[in-house]
Amino acid sequence: MAGHKKRQWVKPMSAPNSDINVTPLVDVVLVLLIIFMTITPLLEKDIEVRVPETEVQEQNEPPPDDQLVVQLDEQGNLKINAESMPSQEEYVNRLKKMLAAKARDERVVFFVANDKTNYGKLIGALDGAKSAGARVLGMATEDLPQGAVVPGADGSIPAPPPPPAP
Repeated sequence: MAGHKKRQWVKPMSAPNSDINVTPLVDVVLVLLIIFMTITPLLEKDIEVRVPETEVQEQNEPPPDDQLVVQLDEQGNLKINAESMPSQEEYVNRLKKMLAAKARDERVVFFVANDKTNYGKLIGALDGAKSAGARVLGMATEDLPQGAVVPGADGSIPAPPPPPAP
């Protein structure tokens, strides 16, 4: 029986393991917990902001004539200090004349646009003011109350809108 070979069987060491290995999951969760624990105190810090103080000024007279306020209505019609402008060219020419009479640092134009005004027409008015020589463009986001001061180069500030009626 010298030529007879003995068969050998290899037994598996253990049965196949179909359980989920949660050790890497626990490691990841613990790392995330540490990250959030270190970041959370940083998120609670306050950022100090200095807000300018405002005061109410009673103003019965209209804004000074040297301030330029451009108004746009719903249709996109332009007015400079309540003077209607028939066309964009007339608007730019009139602004050029008005701004040429001012010192370079005082060439400020304020815009009051209706909420329903076409955005393209507002941009056209802003571009026209820049091409006419305006150095600073200001926007009013709400209609000005009657008698409010339009902010100007003289440092005046607008009056806050009246409080809502209860």
